[in-house]
Amino acid sequence: MTPPKIAIVVDWLTDFGGAERVILAMHEAFPDAPIYTSVYEPKPELAEALKGADIRTTNLQNLPKKLRRVHKFLPMLRVRAFRQLDLSEFDIILSSSSAEAKQVRKTRPGQVHICYCHTPIRYFWSHYNEYKKDPGFGKLNILVRLAMPFIVPPLKRADYDAAQGVDMFIANSTEVQKRIRQYYDKPSTIIHPPVDVGRFDPAKVRGDYYVALGRQVPYKRIDLAVAAATRLGVKLKVFGNGSEHDRLVKMAGSTVEFHTDRFGDASDTAVEIALNSAKGYIFPAEEDFGIVQVEALAAGAPVIGFARGGTVDIIDNGVSGVLFTEQTVDSVSLAVQKAESIDFMPATLQRKAKRFDTSLFITKIRKVVGDKLPR
Repeated sequence: MTPPKIAIVVDWLTDFGGAERVILAMHEAFPDAPIYTSVYEPKPELAEALKGADIRTTNLQNLPKKLRRVHKFLPMLRVRAFRQLDLSEFDIILSSSSAEAKQVRKTRPGQVHICYCHTPIRYFWSHYNEYKKDPGFGKLNILVRLAMPFIVPPLKRADYDAAQGVDMFIANSTEVQKRIRQYYDKPSTIIHPPVDVGRFDPAKVRGDYYVALGRQVPYKRIDLAVAAATRLGVKLKVFGNGSEHDRLVKMAGSTVEFHTDRFGDASDTAVEIALNSAKGYIFPAEEDFGIVQVEALAAGAPVIGFARGGTVDIIDNGVSGVLFTEQTVDSVSLAVQKAESIDFMPATLQRKAKRFDTSLFITKIRKVVGDKLPR
């Protein structure tokens, strides 16, 4: 009997963040499955992690290198590219998507499409107004704002139509499950993203500093962590880079340290060392999930987090961290002060992180796919 064939499909493979770690876990679960993607321009660490994998690209890979680098700004081309893929040889199509990977089409009876959804496309659905306010195109923002009301509606229709062809949605958090129901009219099962919790070694005796980490862009709200630490006079180590870097440096007080600049990024090792001894981790953003919060817990650092998005799935208020309900300096400052009064146990935080371990993700995703395989 011929074993069922599985294809993995992902929006793109360029950066090395949470979405890429999902693909690595899927590849570990199904090592013989080829990985289809719109563009393959991996950073060295991602290329090394995917060494030996069967990577297959769309026709967008044939674009000149400069255009491939800005592929994220070409959503309609990605829609067309994924629709043109011939996946007729596969029984199961397993897509991992926050963009257009779900546009792939079933071409014969009996095929099943399972979509691991990081979120319905943010700039179409849940965060349209925020993206319209700051599209992220720099000097071209004015033109993009004018174009969005004309470009986004047909792309939203295409995204909704693609979602109707998905046989099963997997949401990465409770918040994303709500969005899938609200925007796609579809039910979903929750499987949290994989986290390598074993790479952290929490110190029993903690340091005297907090950590903030991530791309320094407006929606990450790292400015709130910097402002709160400056106001309270507590030590804060900031890792990351981005368009907000210069502004953050200017507003920071003497207790705030920056360990990267806008042209550099923190190594995994540097982040691990910092989190392993940190007094806490400040997370002011609203994220679909927020893997780094789990990493902080695995390192024994409680999370001071905004009580929206995936944070509410991860943090038990008063036990594994402190939640605040408003994205304001006052709210973050009060949460930090409350955290200072709680005796968090690093070993307890590490145990709470283990429910997000990569091995559990692999077990769950194999079961979901196995249940959908043709009998």
